[in-house]
Amino acid sequence: MEFDRNNHPHRRYNPLTGEWILVSPHRINRPWQGKREVVVEEQRPPYDPQCYLCPGNLRANGQRNPDYQSTFVFTNDYSALLPEVPAFSGDPDELLRLESLRGTCRVICFSPRHDLTLAEMEVDDILQVVIVWLEQFRELSRTYRWVQIFENKGAMMGCSNPHPHGQIWASSTLPSEPAREDVLQKTYWQQNHSRLLMDYLQRELTLKERVIEEGEHWVALVPFWAVWPFETLLLPRREIRRLSELNRAEQEDLARILKRLLVRYDNLFEVSFPYTMGWHGAPNGEGDYSHWQLHLHFYPPLLRSATVKKFMVGYEMLAEAQRDITPEQAAERLKQVPDVHYKAR
Repeated sequence: MEFDRNNHPHRRYNPLTGEWILVSPHRINRPWQGKREVVVEEQRPPYDPQCYLCPGNLRANGQRNPDYQSTFVFTNDYSALLPEVPAFSGDPDELLRLESLRGTCRVICFSPRHDLTLAEMEVDDILQVVIVWLEQFRELSRTYRWVQIFENKGAMMGCSNPHPHGQIWASSTLPSEPAREDVLQKTYWQQNHSRLLMDYLQRELTLKERVIEEGEHWVALVPFWAVWPFETLLLPRREIRRLSELNRAEQEDLARILKRLLVRYDNLFEVSFPYTMGWHGAPNGEGDYSHWQLHLHFYPPLLRSATVKKFMVGYEMLAEAQRDITPEQAAERLKQVPDVHYKAR
């Protein structure tokens, strides 16, 4: 018997985090009698007078939004991080470590339209979101070591308001996930004298097995080590450490490839596809970060259909992550869906 990665269980290594994932492609055909999500395609109005993110409306803290016509940013009314926190490092007990943390949290309303998502917005409007990402990153990077730009899309991902929006959490220290990526990318740089993700991108462009979308400056693919069923990674073609280094042509191409990728997501199950998305780039401050390559993660939870999602429980929580369909199968399914949004067909 010869090994077949599309049928036999195996493990894959994630060079960004140092973790392994169990791939069990033979399990995808098992009968499903577990939890099914209730999917209701809401017909949202362009403006909702009860929405605290719509233009001109009162927010929860009593402040009124301006009558904004494009992307709008404000400080989160219920921030998880605060800018004024006394310095504290706790007792020198290695088992009971504690330190204070400074930061800020902001909300980015992608559009004044209550009824849209990034996938349904025009490319020019997505470009405005990209420009605001860069502006916010530049501003916050002058004060904070880490600036995390992200979006939780859909109630399935814990999003409490359907108005199209993302968030920025900036902190004075480097969080755990990018810290792991920093160590692994630096180790690879020292051993190979090249950037890990640039070498990886060249492998993917040669193989063409997991590439979904290619633009002049960006490539969208399902990573070889993907954990979530339809996880994707967006990479620039040239060496770029941070969002602030993107030139105008790269910003415009980013808006185009985001549109195409997100339309494919929605078309996969003909539903507004839930996900968590976020940027990772070199930390701010002193130090040599030549080993870092900017990239964008998409982590969607859906597995079999619009109603069946992947659960990270049991073996995943106690041993290591596990997936059923292979990354190659996921990439092929995303490539086969139409590139025109199902609501527009």
